[in-house]
Amino acid sequence: MNLTQTLWDLHMHSQFSGDSDAPLEDMLLTAIDIGLGGICFTDHLDIDYPDSPDLFLLDLPNYTASVSALREKYADRFPVRLGIELGLQPHLAALHADIIEQYPFDFVIGSSHLVHGIDPYYAKFYEGRKEEDCYLEYFESILENIKVFDSFDVYGHIDYVVRYGPTKNVNYVWTQYQDVIDEILKLLIEKGKGIEINTGGFKYGLGHPNPTEGIISRYHELGGEIITIGSDAHAPAQIAFDFKKVTPILKEAGFTHFTVFKNRKPEFLPL
Repeated sequence: MNLTQTLWDLHMHSQFSGDSDAPLEDMLLTAIDIGLGGICFTDHLDIDYPDSPDLFLLDLPNYTASVSALREKYADRFPVRLGIELGLQPHLAALHADIIEQYPFDFVIGSSHLVHGIDPYYAKFYEGRKEEDCYLEYFESILENIKVFDSFDVYGHIDYVVRYGPTKNVNYVWTQYQDVIDEILKLLIEKGKGIEINTGGFKYGLGHPNPTEGIISRYHELGGEIITIGSDAHAPAQIAFDFKKVTPILKEAGFTHFTVFKNRKPEFLPL
């Protein structure tokens, strides 16, 4: 299978992430086989993860060296970028900034995987509370992170929480949270940061990307231009998952381009 456009997948995980055992080179060769334009590895670093504090502690020296070696090996054949996905929490802002300065990342995703110390992946986040209150707290926690941390390039899967709620996105209407989402998007734009269209939402059966199409359109409407594309793949078979849906969604939102990063600087490629 070849994609009709040479889109890039800028959100994928390998054996260096605590939730994947996929070899780096297997991921890369699959990306070549399906006709992508390039990839960026963005393995997880989630410091202070509850219950299993070592689960998402990324071996940064080995990870960065391994990706760099692979990039050199395929330099004449296929572009490979070095990235990271940071699990943001406000108290980690200074530590994250120090880490990012120490390594030659091309691209940094800032994501919210924990809300005030609890992962919304787990049912206990929702116990005894209304689903909409949990979703609102999630969005508010994103705003808290953006206010105190700048060393990222795009914010990942902004409505990630709806993958795991009691009814997932069955009763989710993003405009119910528009006040805080608008604050998030405006602050990202003010700081020169982007968002991603993450097709993991399709993989999880939501029928929509993360964030949902309305938030993507709203980001563009407010003046946002930086948007990356990512599958959130944790295995080769998930790379470029449902990417056939990406270009129509982005064009409908008003985008004429998507974004890739090199040396932390955005490059704009036509859709």
